[in-house]
Amino acid sequence: MRFEHIFFDLDGTLTDPALGITNAIIYARKKWGLDPGKNEDYYKFIGPPMPKSFETYWGMSREDAAQTLAYYREYYTDVGLFENAPYPGMAETLQRLSDAGAKLYVATSKPTFMSVRILEKFDLAKYFVTISGSDPAQPDSTKADVIRAARDQFGVDMAKAVMVGDRSYDVAGAHECAIPCVGVLYGYGGRDELTAAGADYIAESVADLGRILLA
Repeated sequence: MRFEHIFFDLDGTLTDPALGITNAIIYARKKWGLDPGKNEDYYKFIGPPMPKSFETYWGMSREDAAQTLAYYREYYTDVGLFENAPYPGMAETLQRLSDAGAKLYVATSKPTFMSVRILEKFDLAKYFVTISGSDPAQPDSTKADVIRAARDQFGVDMAKAVMVGDRSYDVAGAHECAIPCVGVLYGYGGRDELTAAGADYIAESVADLGRILLA
């Protein structure tokens, strides 16, 4: 195998979270008395830390972004979390990687406790050495931070590691940690974004991802 340690993003990489995330954003906009818009208007929010997206796309102050996140979580924590589904073929791909001897890790900007609930719900948690997510008390944590957290906890040999994700933030986090990144096109970033960010490999599908990682 080319890689012995494989870090996976969660949203848009392991599971398709679009309905739950966008429903929670619509809920938050309604709490502010804003036009709710349509679900597809908010696909660009999938992947990056949510407060940063509120600041970037809506011009919110740090304080208003924090309040919007609180509204978002009123819906997402118990309902939107499970308006979600693993990508077809993902469980089989994770099993093949595990059978081949790879050690798998989750590195996500989503809070750890939410990530664990999602992966346990869909019976995917069993494939991972650890689920490394963000800490709500540290809203400025980056993808590189969550990769390093897993690295440091388990002594990962980064010379044999790779990141898998669907957004430029995944590529940037991987490169900051001096590891390559496989960008996946079935998520929410797209080829232009991933190519511009410098993704080292591009996977067209879950099956293609398996071929790249098992080569």
